[in-house]
Order: sequence, then C-alpha cells, then structure tokens
Amino acid sequence: MTSAGNTASAGSRSRIAVLASGRGSNLQAIIDAIAAGTLNAEVVAVLSDKPDASALQKVAPGQRWARSPKDFADRAAFDAAMGDALAAFAPDWVVCAGYMRILGEAFVQRFAGRLVNIHPSLLPLYKGLHTHARALEAGDAEAGASVHFVVPELDAGTVLAQARVPVLPGDSAEQLAQRVLAVEHPLLIASLQWLVAGRVTERDGQLEVDGHPLFSPLRLDCAGQLSP
Repeated sequence: MTSAGNTASAGSRSRIAVLASGRGSNLQAIIDAIAAGTLNAEVVAVLSDKPDASALQKVAPGQRWARSPKDFADRAAFDAAMGDALAAFAPDWVVCAGYMRILGEAFVQRFAGRLVNIHPSLLPLYKGLHTHARALEAGDAEAGASVHFVVPELDAGTVLAQARVPVLPGDSAEQLAQRVLAVEHPLLIASLQWLVAGRVTERDGQLEVDGHPLFSPLRLDCAGQLSP
C-alpha cells in the first residue's frame, strides 16, 4: 500500500473524513488546525457508530453519518453501509479519532493506504483497551501515543509517528491518560501535515519519508514537530 496517491494537488486541500465514537476532541484539534492555517485540509465528513456522539455536532448535518450497529444484521452489514457512506464523501484520508469499534477486514481493505488511527500507547505495546493501566502495571518509565496505518489486525499497522511522556511516581491511570491526551492532539496534527503533503509513503509495512526508508517511527519534539 502507498499513501503517495492521496496527496492533494498543488493549491487544493486534502479531504479528510473522521470516524469518531465520542466527544471528538481529536476532531476538534483537526478543525482548529485547519482554521489556523497549519493543516492544508478540509473535514468533509464525520461518521459514527453512536448516533448521539458529540463529535457529529462539529460539522454540518450534510456532513454527518451515524447508525447504530444494532440496526444491522451483523458487523459486515454495518461496515458495508458505513463504507458506502464514506466513499460517497470521496475522502483522501480517513482518520480514526476515538472510534471505539473494531473495523472489519473488508472495510479496512476498501480504504487501505488512506486509513490511519491514533492510539494511546507506544505501539506495539498495549494494543486494544486500558492502555494506561497496563503501562502502570508493567512499571514502564514512559507512555505515549502512536499514529499508525490501519490493517485488519487490531492496532497492528505500520507506526508513522509517536509522542512520549514520562510516567511519574504515584500516577493513576487517569492522570497518565490526561498527560498522554495532551500530546495526542499535536501528534495527530503533525502526522496529518506530513501525510497531506505527501512526505510519507508506506508499502508492505515499510515507511519512506521524503523518499528515504524510515526504520523507526517519527518522533514528536517539544515544539510539536516531527523528526526521524
């Protein structure tokens, strides 16, 4: 898979669709970056498995799609309906930002190469849920967040970029979660900046940045910029 074909043409803005299940804090970070002129993109749609998700209210009614999975015969039927709705918005990039439902293989393959997720751990550590509690239980000195390409296996796609935070003595899972959340937003925006500019490609699990192989994820610095 390659992301090179998803770059917006010169002077145009990349079309971003967001999948979200909750309040949409990462979505708001995207909207704010676009408004500030730091992300050359537009949010063309928000899709959700929760019809009452607050994230949906951040875009116009015509840019929303939400259905309850309970209204469909099975996971494949829900994914197919959401996939058809998503395709109609013609996104260049699809961002999972707090989307809490596992995507089926057919959906992932349909949007392969342009589907990214932000996950609150330093992947490959702690795929799935309860990442902060698991980091504390393991006695880790660091925690963080990762932006990765989505593959059918849960949280197993190639990691594009990571942000790290210290685990402090006496941390609770909630305290660590707040510290990680503070870097999630700049990490996501910095990653999208590189993606929409066409600086990153991914093929068969190998990243290239500006035409050069990258063997470890990009890292977010204290200025909110990515570097190898």
